[in-house]
Amino acid sequence: MEKIQFYTNPMSRGRIVHWMLEEVGAPYDAHLLDFNKRQTKDPKYLAINPMGKVPTIVHKGTVVTESAAICAYLADAFPKAGMAPAVDDAARGTFYRWLFFGAGCIEPAIVDKSFSRPQVDRPGMLGYGSFTETFDTLEKALTPGPFLLGSRFSAVDVYMASSLNWAKMTKVLEPKPIFQEYVSRCFDRPAHKRVVEQSKAFEERMKSS
Repeated sequence: MEKIQFYTNPMSRGRIVHWMLEEVGAPYDAHLLDFNKRQTKDPKYLAINPMGKVPTIVHKGTVVTESAAICAYLADAFPKAGMAPAVDDAARGTFYRWLFFGAGCIEPAIVDKSFSRPQVDRPGMLGYGSFTETFDTLEKALTPGPFLLGSRFSAVDVYMASSLNWAKMTKVLEPKPIFQEYVSRCFDRPAHKRVVEQSKAFEERMKSS
C-alpha cells in the first residue's frame, strides 16, 4: 500500500490530521516542518502547498490541504475504518453538516474571539453569525450524545473535539461540562493517545534537528 506523505508541525492543526491518520490506520511518512526555520515557506514545500501552511497530505499523487477536507478525504479513502457514513446513507448529510460547521463556523468564531475582533453590526454578514449562537448550536447538537452522529464516532468528531480543545486552550470558551465531557470522551480513544505520544517524539526530533 502506498504511503501517504504527511506534512505537519506537532504544534499546529496538523494534529487533527495526525489523529485521523491513526484512526484510519493509513500508512504514512511524517515530514516535520519547523515554523521558526520558515520551512513551510521553502520553495520545495510551496510547490506542494502554495499557501505555505500545514497540514498537507499527498496520496497517490493527489495533494489535499485544509484539515476538514483531509479528514473527509481519509474517511473515504479508507472506508473500512468506518469514519464516515456511506455515500448512500442519509447520515452522510449530518456528517457533512457538522464537519463544515466546524470549519466554516466554529473555527472562525474561535479566531475572532481570541483576537478580540469587533463584532459587526450585521452578524448575518459573518459566516457564523455570532460566537454565542455558534456555540449554543453546537451544544444542542452534542446534547443527545455521545457523538455528533449519535452513538457513532466519526471524522467529524476528530475535527470538532480538536477545535473545542483549542478553544479551551485559548480560553475563549466557557468550560461547560458538555464540551469538556465530549472532548474527554473523544480524546480517550487509543488513536488519540498514540498521537499525543508521537507528537512528543516529533517535538524532540525538531529540537535536535
